[in-house]
Amino acid sequence: MPDIIIIFASEYENTEKTRKTRIITMNQRNYIFLLLLAIVCFSSCSSYKNVPYLKESEKFTTEDYAKSAVLYDARIMPKDLLTITVSTITNPEDAYPFNLTVPSPISAAKNITTQPAMQTYLVDNDGKVNFPVLGLMKLGGLTKTEAENLLKSKLKEYLKEDPIVTVRLTNYKVSVIGEVNRPNTYTVENEKINIFEALALAGDLTVYGKRDNVKIIREMEDGQKKVVVLSLNDKNIIFSPYFYLQQNDVVYVQPNKAKAQGSDIGSMTSILISTTSILVSLAGLIVTILK
Repeated sequence: MPDIIIIFASEYENTEKTRKTRIITMNQRNYIFLLLLAIVCFSSCSSYKNVPYLKESEKFTTEDYAKSAVLYDARIMPKDLLTITVSTITNPEDAYPFNLTVPSPISAAKNITTQPAMQTYLVDNDGKVNFPVLGLMKLGGLTKTEAENLLKSKLKEYLKEDPIVTVRLTNYKVSVIGEVNRPNTYTVENEKINIFEALALAGDLTVYGKRDNVKIIREMEDGQKKVVVLSLNDKNIIFSPYFYLQQNDVVYVQPNKAKAQGSDIGSMTSILISTTSILVSLAGLIVTILK
């Protein structure tokens, strides 16, 4: 009889130990789950902070917006291609000597030609163009309006009435490279484009693009190169002198660390391996502490 009691007592103790072990194991699992959940939530919150453009822009006041009320006008730079048209209302034929045309190619079909195209003028490194009758004219550094007014003042000596002068930049383009969906060089017909419009043409940033580190590479009038870093998260970007892009600007979107680390074995594989190793290490550490 005592032997039976001892056996029952021993079985009871084993059962109680097993039950306590299960309780401890369940508690450990709960701790691990809560810790992992906290890590995921923290990482999600921290990563979201770098996603929105123009953070806190709703705090701008009317006075703040008034600071950005500056109309952009492109300036003529060396190696720009210009079309310059001169016209008069009363005697249109008087303006013919100032409007050179380029011979049109003959179409493949016999006796069919296209309309003559206007002559383009290449701005040299000194900012000058060789214009009919007037000769060398320095237009580099001037805005379109300033160049038109300068030509008008010079043409008055040769025309009986005030001429209508129109200057256009035919090769106004910007390039967008790096972590964007459609990297390319884009022609801007209206000669005005800001950083967000350029990124929109390129299909916006990829998930690997650093929104707080977008570089603009610009060549100045004297040939000097300049690199400026902009943050798309910063609401004050609209006040930056580099908010509007000049002709021939290059916009470079830098990749984040995930893309850089995964360049050899694939970004997703690298992220999964790193995350798994961290979680396994944390789980092992917690189990060791709770033993």
